[in-house]
Amino acid sequence: MRFTATLVIALALVAGCSRGDRPELAPVCGTVTLDGKPLERATVVFQPGEGKSSRGVTDKQGRYELIYLRDIMGAKPGKHTVGITTADGETVVDETLPARYNRETELAAQVDPGGATIDFPLQSD
Repeated sequence: MRFTATLVIALALVAGCSRGDRPELAPVCGTVTLDGKPLERATVVFQPGEGKSSRGVTDKQGRYELIYLRDIMGAKPGKHTVGITTADGETVVDETLPARYNRETELAAQVDPGGATIDFPLQSD
């Protein structure tokens, strides 16, 4: 019984994420630096005015690529509020970036329908 319920829920989620339910997406990538140096393992979140956010995590070179859902890449075209954080989990105790980049973000970005490369040169002071 429990397996059947889990299977039904899983199938509903898959069906709910069909191409018809997804907005048009555009590829977005870029680089995040802090004081001129690549910022590794930072989470970059693009939040559109309406709808689901897209996110990515920076690699050793500070590069990120946005993911909309699981293995579906991109972000909705339009204006986004952007947050960048280095904190793991729910707490901000481990945050190394100023609040103006995350909790009180001042960052914004425009995603064009054809895609965008958007870099974030952050400063620690």
